[in-house]
Amino acid sequence: MLWLKALHVIAVVTWFAGLFYLPRLYVYHADAKDLISTQRFEIMERRLFALMSIGAAAGIFFGLAMLIESPAYLAMTWLKVKLLFVAMVIAYHAYCYKLMRDFAAHRNKRSARWLRGFNEVPSLLLIAIVILAVVKPG
Repeated sequence: MLWLKALHVIAVVTWFAGLFYLPRLYVYHADAKDLISTQRFEIMERRLFALMSIGAAAGIFFGLAMLIESPAYLAMTWLKVKLLFVAMVIAYHAYCYKLMRDFAAHRNKRSARWLRGFNEVPSLLLIAIVILAVVKPG
């Protein structure tokens, strides 16, 4: 179980590194005016999204492996709430994909200011998830 937990944490760190940086790239992309810059951001976004998706898949895989190893955890309220927040992270990840496709198709309608606020969401989700996983309230 400890190996699964260690691999889960490593994968989640990889995933969140991408979730923290990709929306910041969107901010810069939204402000870019020249073709060379926008093409550079499209390449950076696509590569980062691929890496963070690998982290996401591994994090989910190792998380599920831990649940299969110890299914009794599913009866605990803190884990159910944590999984709700994880579902929100997955939805955020999917929306990042939509934004990336919008930028690539030159149809982004979001301002750099909106994207700065969007960039804060994974921090709030991570705080909630870590507190639930470590403190295990209730």
